[in-house]
Amino acid sequence: MANEKDVLVQIRNLYVTYGTRLGSVSAVDDVSFDIYRGEILGLVGESGCGKSTLGKALMRMIKSPGEITGGQVIFNGEDIMEYSDKQMRDFRGRRTSMIFQDPMTSLNPVQRVDEHMIEAIEVHEPKTKKANITDRITSLIERLGIQKRRLTDYPHQLSGGMRQRVMVGLGLVLNAHLIIADEATTSLDVIVEANLVDQLREIRDEFGVTILMITHNIALVAEIADRIAVMYAGRFAEIGPINDVFEDPMHPYTQGLLRSVPSIRLDDQEELYKMPGEPPNLTQPPSGCRFHPRCPQAIPICARIQPELLETKQGRLVNCWLFQDQPEEAAHPIMVTA
Repeated sequence: MANEKDVLVQIRNLYVTYGTRLGSVSAVDDVSFDIYRGEILGLVGESGCGKSTLGKALMRMIKSPGEITGGQVIFNGEDIMEYSDKQMRDFRGRRTSMIFQDPMTSLNPVQRVDEHMIEAIEVHEPKTKKANITDRITSLIERLGIQKRRLTDYPHQLSGGMRQRVMVGLGLVLNAHLIIADEATTSLDVIVEANLVDQLREIRDEFGVTILMITHNIALVAEIADRIAVMYAGRFAEIGPINDVFEDPMHPYTQGLLRSVPSIRLDDQEELYKMPGEPPNLTQPPSGCRFHPRCPQAIPICARIQPELLETKQGRLVNCWLFQDQPEEAAHPIMVTA
């Protein structure tokens, strides 16, 4: 594991709750983990598991009926949960930035590309001279593979890949330490997606920026990430180095998730694995481990007590009783049917 000095963000006991007509939903439930400086961390899981909510919570962007109901987000030693609104406005953009799934909903349709970037710099760095701003955004946009003549274009005049690169540029123009990419490649075709992934990796290497890649595309994470965090029903199932997790997944949910990914080596007669059951109703989550109703390796204690996300002997974080000390009653498996 990394030393404490290598940690950029420490998330401790974070809770995000949504109020609904059916009751409260704990979309993020007692989540604790670290994000290391200069790494690309892939955050994966099924739709509705809390990935995007977690990403927005790291920037305090949860809107009603959602609410951050507990926990700390310690960024470079400072808990942003204690920041004032003014401090948060400075924090967003200057220290962390987010790339959303559809840049057309994030970019102002009546502002040119250069106006987006000029506005960001003038708001956060009002003393910067106009000439320096122009040189800065021109150099950056060309570094991202966009010709400088496109700076005067409007978002609708750009391709989807170009718009996403503009969003990356908005994250880098203020030298943000952390970029949160929330399903940033979902609306792109595979060729443009591959180019953006290569560019994000190059940006990390060149600028030393940290990237949190939120996606349901496990193959994408395998290609770009240093570590992977697997989320299920508002909690983490497993966190570890990308190669270790893919070669030897420890949590039963991670095992099932990886088995569910289509492979070009799949025999024509071999049926693609389907994980039994359905994700839980988070207004009434199951007792104990939230995955136990679907888990083929469940043991009695799984239905009663929630395990913790603890480090194993292999140096991986796993939230499962199979890798933690158990009372004697946990000795015999429960039979789980699909």
